[in-house]
Amino acid sequence: MVCLVPVLLGCSLIAAGQAPVTDSAAIEAKAHAMVSKLTLEQKIVLLGGVDSMYTQAIPSIALPRFKMSDGPLGVRTWGPTTAYAGGAALAATWDPALALKVGEGLGKDARARSVHFLLGPGVNIARSPLSGRNFEYLSEDPFLNAAMVVPYIEGVQSQGVVATVKHFAANNQEYSRHNTDSEVDERTLREIYLPAFEAAVTQAHVDAVMNSYNLLNGSHATQNEFLNLKVLKGEWGFQGILMSDWEATYDGVAAANNGLDFEMPSARFMNAQTLVAAVKNGSVKESTIDDKVLRLFRTALRYGFLDRPRFDPADSTYSVADRAVALEGARESLTLLKNEGHILPLDAAKVKTIAVIGPDAYPAVPGGGGSSESQAFEPVSILTGIANLAGPGVHVLYTRGLPDVNDVFHDTHWEGGIQAATFPSKDFTGTPETTTPGAIADWKPEMWGPEDKTPRSIRYTAAYKAAKAGKYLVLAAAAGEDAFTVQLDGKQLLAQPHAEGQIPQSTTIDLSAGQTIHLVADYLPHSPGVRFGLGIADEAGLVSDDARKYAAAADIVVLAVGFNPSTESEGFDRTFTLPWGQDALIEAVAAANPHTIVTLTAGGGADTRRWLNKVPALLHTFYPGQEGGTAVAEVLFGQRNPEGKLPVSFDRSWDENPSARFYYPIKGADTSLHVVENGKPPADYTIGHLKYEDGLMVGYRYWTTTGKHPLFPFGFGLSYTTFSFSKLSVPSTATSGATVAVSFDVTNTGSVAGAEVAQLYVSDPSAKAKRPERELKGFEKVRLAPGETKHVTLNLDARAFSYWDESAHKWTIDPGKFVIHVGDSSESTPLHAELTLN
Repeated sequence: MVCLVPVLLGCSLIAAGQAPVTDSAAIEAKAHAMVSKLTLEQKIVLLGGVDSMYTQAIPSIALPRFKMSDGPLGVRTWGPTTAYAGGAALAATWDPALALKVGEGLGKDARARSVHFLLGPGVNIARSPLSGRNFEYLSEDPFLNAAMVVPYIEGVQSQGVVATVKHFAANNQEYSRHNTDSEVDERTLREIYLPAFEAAVTQAHVDAVMNSYNLLNGSHATQNEFLNLKVLKGEWGFQGILMSDWEATYDGVAAANNGLDFEMPSARFMNAQTLVAAVKNGSVKESTIDDKVLRLFRTALRYGFLDRPRFDPADSTYSVADRAVALEGARESLTLLKNEGHILPLDAAKVKTIAVIGPDAYPAVPGGGGSSESQAFEPVSILTGIANLAGPGVHVLYTRGLPDVNDVFHDTHWEGGIQAATFPSKDFTGTPETTTPGAIADWKPEMWGPEDKTPRSIRYTAAYKAAKAGKYLVLAAAAGEDAFTVQLDGKQLLAQPHAEGQIPQSTTIDLSAGQTIHLVADYLPHSPGVRFGLGIADEAGLVSDDARKYAAAADIVVLAVGFNPSTESEGFDRTFTLPWGQDALIEAVAAANPHTIVTLTAGGGADTRRWLNKVPALLHTFYPGQEGGTAVAEVLFGQRNPEGKLPVSFDRSWDENPSARFYYPIKGADTSLHVVENGKPPADYTIGHLKYEDGLMVGYRYWTTTGKHPLFPFGFGLSYTTFSFSKLSVPSTATSGATVAVSFDVTNTGSVAGAEVAQLYVSDPSAKAKRPERELKGFEKVRLAPGETKHVTLNLDARAFSYWDESAHKWTIDPGKFVIHVGDSSESTPLHAELTLN
């Protein structure tokens, strides 16, 4: 039979793996026909998920349930998978063509697991290096985010899988994300925090958007009229499904009336109990419910979800082709930040012994923690990648170099023992039950747990005597939503307020030989059991003897430091300093061997002040995915030329970051703001207002406008070759709103092949409104052989010259002088020319 009207006759609309078809009269008729067969109660059932990762099925209309999976670094919910370069790493490639390949790979991986909706990509702006999910997102710049997310989404959806762009919007920190109100003026929203979402909707035609946990200007995102109705579904014309993040819905009627279509993981609020009554009393229109159901049905019909089984044996669960894409992503993302004396690339003929040291050397660290953490089939660590490439002729020495957290707790010798008093209350009142444990070492690295309904509070009292003079690490850790404080001789030393998640807290103190200190730790468990640890250790003594011995014996040391899924993750913010002990490890290893190359695993910048001038090389790996170890080895030994460019500005210190003064509000004051050491939230942090008073001055916009300089600028990255820019051509005048073509030459002036990212920035010195000194408005990755030149043309549309006029509520160009800058970072733009827009 020839199927002339496939949807109406039930024939297959698209073959497995094909992109969705556009909407049509036939699809619209079928969707309305399906809705007409449902009762109000059945329609409302469809507004909430089931079994954590599924939509609801309605057997009476042959509607199956649709399957979801966490992303965006891998299809992580349903077992082992391909783990691709993390969002920040992908952005560091500055390669939209690679983003398309990654999206296609994710789509294939999802299809092979019968997944209909991939919960990614994430495009929130990296406003601060502390945000725990920056590694999942992309960059500090809206133009770069948009340029990378459009092909990513197109790649996913080309495989017949719905992409879900998230987290909409202004979700730029993890700490207290359910209860924080991001107060952002409209111009800042439009110019910084919304453009990547806008591109996802209007250019990539993404078919699902996920609201964030936070409030925006007084209203939760899931019930925010401005975000969801005015902007997303109104101005941008979004026709797909707007879903909540998991447990991010707070009011069923408000969410239903303000654009939310789908509540996950279940209908706690948008359920029949709430909405049937609301429809009957007129507070929610039934047509509003119908619109939400129609969006689901249209999407299912456009993707062919109703016409064929999701499983296709032609789809590979373990894909060698996708593994090659993961390797390509890792290779392109590695960003060389320092190469003193051209220590890199290594001369393989001269390296007989190499020491690979550090907590991130083994096992592999493909990505950060939380819902994006993907279990790769065969992740390659830095250690194994180097050993595999070096071969049997090179001796490879390995040690972690530092103890584990619980080792510190167990190995602490408390002078005179420990007293643990457990009170039958939450405020250390009542008659306690006292014990004398041998160690304060019950910590477990758990993120979530059920609430303990039995009131308890535990106070530990102990003394510590320093064996010798020096710096001592004080380390404390709890889990989940537990809280604690640690006092030293009556003064607060460490604190962990009640929060969704946490990491071990630490500081260093100076002690003299024989000095005795007294510690009191007050611990408030949120979940059953005890998950608290406390210890003290001589900082220099943390570094293992093997680390020093191996470093001294090696020709070259590769020291792998940074964060991992337990220290950089969804649910909590990370520190700006490296995790405890790592600064001391770098100092000790560099002292033992000056030929020490540091690799840094992090979603952005970190504090390098204690050691950067003591090592000759620094390679930023971000979170490179499952093939990171192979890519690192190739770059170190010169088989690949590093080509990553920073997608964020790399600050010297946390307090230099433009968001630092506006990141954590202080309890008891709506507008009083405070810079906190190392980016840790203070103990008296209040849930409430976050005023984005840094405004447009995010990342390089701040640095270039103020004339100050970060440690490494946005767009920066070294190569084993050199490049030059020349022959900039810009029209002297153009009509406002017309496309402007800018062209120039890029030449490889070195002796090896390499890739350069030509970056174009626009300045608007004559604007009526205050604007950043420059903004990225174009780029192209150029691959060149030695001596080769490529002519590059970048086209600038009206938006490249526009700013958001809050009084007129529209994008505006002020005619006058503009300046075009071209170069290889936000601070290195050797070419510039003026342009007048009439």
